Amino acid sequence: MVRHGQSQWNLENRFTGWVDVPLSENGINEAVSAGRRLKEKGIVFDIAFTSVLKRAISTLWEIQKEMDLQWVNDEKSWRLNERHYGALQGLNKSETASKYGEEQVKIWRRSYDIRPPLLEESNSMNPKNDLRYSSVSKNELPLGECLKDTVNRVLPFYNQRIAPELREGKTPIICAHGNSIRALLKHLENISDEQIVNLEIPTGIPMVLELEEDTLKVQKRYYLATLQEIEESSNAAKNAGKAK
Repeated sequence: MVRHGQSQWNLENRFTGWVDVPLSENGINEAVSAGRRLKEKGIVFDIAFTSVLKRAISTLWEIQKEMDLQWVNDEKSWRLNERHYGALQGLNKSETASKYGEEQVKIWRRSYDIRPPLLEESNSMNPKNDLRYSSVSKNELPLGECLKDTVNRVLPFYNQRIAPELREGKTPIICAHGNSIRALLKHLENISDEQIVNLEIPTGIPMVLELEEDTLKVQKRYYLATLQEIEESSNAAKNAGKAK
């Protein structure tokens, strides 16, 4: 699994969610580096999954290009999208803290089952207005999500599409987002509601999961990076998420 490289709104410290922002220049470099790390370790994937948001798609493309694996089939799904941050999307996190208070923003960001303020139906960011979701039932498209909601939409896709490929012996790569990756890890490692919200996923660093063949339980999980690189990237992600 790879969380997309730094996006332009990560750089600007804004709530992103389902808004389709591009990678920053640094994010592109992170994606290229991810491909290089995988290639150096001799890890080859034979199927790819990503969200329908360009920061994840572009990360996958850069990895495939670096590894000369552009021919590998990829499948895009809205179910792998980032958590939908509702009415907070596009807002600067510091300004949001000043408006609502740091404690309230912390609750919205870090509570497992408390949603942020929802988008108004008439808001231009309502996914019902976006062509890429035209085949999705309107009742399934959120106006805001907590992490629990994200888990509930990601798991059906994992069970229906990713797990069967694993059981056939394939090695998939999943290029997604901090919260959709948390959702998968929560299921695969049976992480508690309290612990999962504090798990930081660094941008652009491949995370390798070795699974038991029959049960698909995680035997081993590790990053293709030094401890210092992981800490620096995780701290950057954590600090970018702080409403300060």
